[in-house]
Amino acid sequence: MIFSSPYFLFLYFPIVLVLYYISPLRWRNPVLLIVNLIFYGWGEPVYVLIMFLSIAIDYSHGRIVTRCKAAGNDRGARMAVASSVVFNLLLLGFFKYYNFIAGSLATAGLGFLPVIDSLPLPGGSIPFTLPIGISFYTFQTMSYTIDVYRGDARCQKNIVTFGAFVTLFPQLIAGPIIKYKDLDGQLEHRDHTVEKFASGVQRFTIGACKKVLLANALGPLWDVYLATPSSQLTTLGAWLGITAFSLQLYFDFSGYSDMAIGLGRMLGFEFLENFNYPYLSKSASEFWRRWHISLGSWFREYLYFPLGGSRVSRGRMVFNLLIVWAATGIWHGASWNFLLWGLYWFVWITLEKLWLGTGSPGGWPTCTALSSPLWAGPSSPWRISPPWGRTWPPCSALGRGRWMRISSTICATTCPSWPSPSRPPRRWAKASGAGCRSGRGWPPSRC
Repeated sequence: MIFSSPYFLFLYFPIVLVLYYISPLRWRNPVLLIVNLIFYGWGEPVYVLIMFLSIAIDYSHGRIVTRCKAAGNDRGARMAVASSVVFNLLLLGFFKYYNFIAGSLATAGLGFLPVIDSLPLPGGSIPFTLPIGISFYTFQTMSYTIDVYRGDARCQKNIVTFGAFVTLFPQLIAGPIIKYKDLDGQLEHRDHTVEKFASGVQRFTIGACKKVLLANALGPLWDVYLATPSSQLTTLGAWLGITAFSLQLYFDFSGYSDMAIGLGRMLGFEFLENFNYPYLSKSASEFWRRWHISLGSWFREYLYFPLGGSRVSRGRMVFNLLIVWAATGIWHGASWNFLLWGLYWFVWITLEKLWLGTGSPGGWPTCTALSSPLWAGPSSPWRISPPWGRTWPPCSALGRGRWMRISSTICATTCPSWPSPSRPPRRWAKASGAGCRSGRGWPPSRC
């Protein structure tokens, strides 16, 4: 059930609002848990049992962590956190990556792991598929035990309230990823005002317009260019297709996040922002501070910083970045192109941190509003379209003939330090706007 579907808009959500607001305050979390499970069970009537297991395991581990810390047993608390993390990673790994690993080994001639097509159940079997939202709710439940151990959040003693957090339907399917510490206080008390509800309606409407009016309209344009044979595809058409894909991806994902934030406000919750105009970024690092903010924040707080972050030697920092971006890539999907997509961003981020800078004066050739989708977009088909061959025709056409000079001009116009045919790369360090002020800038129209 997607938020823009008639079933959700005219049946499910109106009933949820009525049940939620006629319930006494102390019964609203139980009501939320029930409607959340109905929402999830609509698409996953069997795998909802996996969610029950995840709730029970992480709730109990949170209690164990609290008891061990109260008794001064830090080693026991650490073991409980490690046990919770291992359980969640094994759960996610089995459903999301088992067949990918088995298939890759079979391709390499090591077919000792059988590919699973179905799971046996009493009285029959079910197809072995990825449970909806498992990539999101496993990260959320992992954050709970870690936050409790660090003292960033209180242990939740009410399993119904904890279950409501894990299954909260506005962000269950496509995020944003909610860390427990960000929602801890709101689970116990949240404000319900007319102004907040109206703000939620407005935000939901904006998100629905992004998805239905923009993303759904741009998608067919990308499909046309993706299906066009390379021999018939012009370079200008290839760039148009890539740009359409970049914008479609942004409006679809950010629109869904806007709808989730709006739904949360209508129920009294305040979720953190998940997008902040990413195509206005001036560097790859800034792009990922603006794109899917909740995922980047999660990896930064629970993986990058524990590994040592950037306060280590240069070699160790590169290793930390490699682990984080490999994990980011493979989190998005179980295939080699997702991993390569993550490594693509690892290369950009590493180059920025070590040599190129992050968009400050004198830094590397960073792109602004016009050119940002152009350098972010060509990487996206690697990630979104598993059949690599289908992505190469438009990508291979991007640099044909004199269009390379045109695209270079676009980047040079929007990025003062971009190397152009009339300015070699050796002048990058001196080309960050100073040229225009001194009358020696390029292109002349910017001076």
